[in-house]
Amino acid sequence: MLEKTFYKSLLSHSFNIPVKIIFWDGSSVVYGDGEPEVTITFKEKIPIRDVTKNASIALGEAYMDGKIEIQGSIQALIESAYESAGSFMRNSKFRKFMPKQGHSEKESESDVQSHYDVGNDFYRLWLDDTMTYSCAYFTGGNRDDLTKAQEDKVHHILKKLDPQPGKTFLDIGCGWGTLMLTAAKEYKLKVTGVTLSEEQYRFVQDQIKKDGLEDVAEVKLIDYRELGNQQWDYITSVGMFEHVGKENLGLYFKDIYRYLKDDGVALIHGITRQQGGAYNGWINKYIFPGGYVPGLVEMIQHIEENQMQIADIEMLRRHYQRTLEIWDANFNAHRTQIQDMMGERFTRMWDLYLQACAASFESGNIDVIQYLITKGASGKNLPMTRDYMIK
Repeated sequence: MLEKTFYKSLLSHSFNIPVKIIFWDGSSVVYGDGEPEVTITFKEKIPIRDVTKNASIALGEAYMDGKIEIQGSIQALIESAYESAGSFMRNSKFRKFMPKQGHSEKESESDVQSHYDVGNDFYRLWLDDTMTYSCAYFTGGNRDDLTKAQEDKVHHILKKLDPQPGKTFLDIGCGWGTLMLTAAKEYKLKVTGVTLSEEQYRFVQDQIKKDGLEDVAEVKLIDYRELGNQQWDYITSVGMFEHVGKENLGLYFKDIYRYLKDDGVALIHGITRQQGGAYNGWINKYIFPGGYVPGLVEMIQHIEENQMQIADIEMLRRHYQRTLEIWDANFNAHRTQIQDMMGERFTRMWDLYLQACAASFESGNIDVIQYLITKGASGKNLPMTRDYMIK
C-alpha cells in the first residue's frame, strides 16, 4: 500500500501527456485528459529507497530487467517528463546520488573502451555508411538521409576552419576516422587522429592503407594528453569533452591551447547544457562511465581562462534529436539481430538510451554546440563574415 501511494504521488504530476499506469496488483490509474498515449506497467514493486536514492538508475534498471514495460513511445514519455514542471526528473532530491567517477588516463581508457569497443559489427547495424557516431547536420531538414547528413556535418566542421592545403590537422577522439580522412582527401591537410578505442584504431588504420593515405594521415592509440610538444594548425574534437569529467575540463582546454599553433583554429563540438552542467546517474553507470555534460557558461569560462577566444558558436540541438531518432529506428530495425548478439538486457538498455537522449534534446534539457575558437584574437585569420562556412 505504501509503495502504491508513493508511486501515485511520484507520477501524478510528472507528464504533460495522458499516461496510464498499471500497478503490480493489476490496478491502474490514468494521469492527464484523453486517451493514454503511453502505458507504463509495473510488473513488480521497485523499492522506494532505490528510487529516492537515484530515480534514473532505479527506473532505468527496472526497465532493463523487464520489471517495467512501456507501451508507446519512450521518447515521448521522457520528453513529457522533462517538460513537466512537477516531474520527478526535475526534482533534485531524486538525483542526489552519483556513482563515483575518475578520469585518470587509465580510467579514461577503460571508460572509452567500455562504450566504443562493444564491437564494430554492433555499430555497423545502426550507424550510417560513414560510421559516424555523433550529431549529424541536416541541411535539407527531414528530407536528408543520415549518410548525407553526416557527410554534410563533416564538411560543415571543416569549412568553419577555413583550412589551407598542406597545413596540419589534429582530430582528438577521431572515432572511425571519417572527419580526419575527409580532411586529408578533400582538403589536402596532413592529419593526425587519436583514439583510446582499439576497435576504432584498427578500423582507421585499415582505412588509411585502403585509401593510400600513409604519407598524409596517421592514427594513434593514445590518450590525447600524451601527444608531447607537437603543434597543429587546426584541431577538431567532436563528441569528446563530455568524457573528460568536470574536474578536467580546464586541463582539456589547456591542452587544446598547447597543441594549437599561434593563430591556429579549433572546432570543438559537443553536448552542452545551456542551463548549467549536469550528470545522469543511469547513463553514467551503464552507457558513458565518467561522462559529464558541461554548462555553456562553464565552457566559455574555460576557453577564456586558457587564453583563447571564440570566433563563432552554433547550436545544433534539433539536429541531434533527429540523428538519435534515426539511430533508434535503425537499431530497432535490427533489434532481433542485436538481441541475438548482445542479449535482451543490453538491447533494452540501448533502446532506452537512444530514446531518452532524443527526448532530452527535444525538450531542450541538453544541447549540442559547436565552438569555433582561435589561439589569439578571435578569427584573426578567418574571413570577415560567416558566408564562407556555407559556400
